[in-house]
Amino acid sequence: MREDDNAAVSVPSPDPFLQGISTEELLRAAANPALTEDLALSMLGRADLPADVLLALSRNTNLVKLRKVRLAVAGHPHTPRQVSVPLIRQFYTFDLMKVALTPGVPADVKVAADEMIVSRLKTITLGERLALARRGSGRVAGAMLLDGEARVMQIALENSRLTESGVVQAVLRPEAKSFLVQAVAHHAKWSYRREVRIALLRTEYLSLARALEFTHGLPAPLLRDVMASSRLPARVKEQVLHEAQSRAAHHG
Repeated sequence: MREDDNAAVSVPSPDPFLQGISTEELLRAAANPALTEDLALSMLGRADLPADVLLALSRNTNLVKLRKVRLAVAGHPHTPRQVSVPLIRQFYTFDLMKVALTPGVPADVKVAADEMIVSRLKTITLGERLALARRGSGRVAGAMLLDGEARVMQIALENSRLTESGVVQAVLRPEAKSFLVQAVAHHAKWSYRREVRIALLRTEYLSLARALEFTHGLPAPLLRDVMASSRLPARVKEQVLHEAQSRAAHHG
């Protein structure tokens, strides 16, 4: 697999000469088997390039086998989805990451790229997983919180694109490991988020001390609901509810 320094697809610079060319001329050029890579990339630098021209470029077999052209076609905002999504299925994992992180790429294409990356996680090397955890999208980082290697999880937890919902979803998954719950419960950022705390209270691995801390400020009805669906040991849940009742009686 290939990993480049730039996280996103580099946007080609349009050739000023191409700005005055008609759609018909662009279509003929896109379909021409003799079209060079440089000229194709210049065409792809036009943000207003029509979908028909992009379709013609994707069908130009001499061009579409070139990596830079494939990336530019897949990442263009006007490329039809029936072209871009099948095209990215042929990409290396780190090229998929580039597509997912490129501004202007349609949201559903980014989602498709992320899903393809996640589907490959069990088959790629530890080094590649570490790189993806550090530099991947928020969706990919959230999926990598469930990696069986603690180092991968720790790096994903520090990914700047990781979202609160990604953390919540990860800790609530049945396959979430104890080291993930403990890492989130002690994290300088995530352990202070209310929704994350509620999610942690529903897991089976939270310590009694952390559980008691995280219940502070939660309304009694919400806490009872959380404990009813929690996988914490019975003794921990009993202690949590007892402490909450004591606090309520004291303040009442």
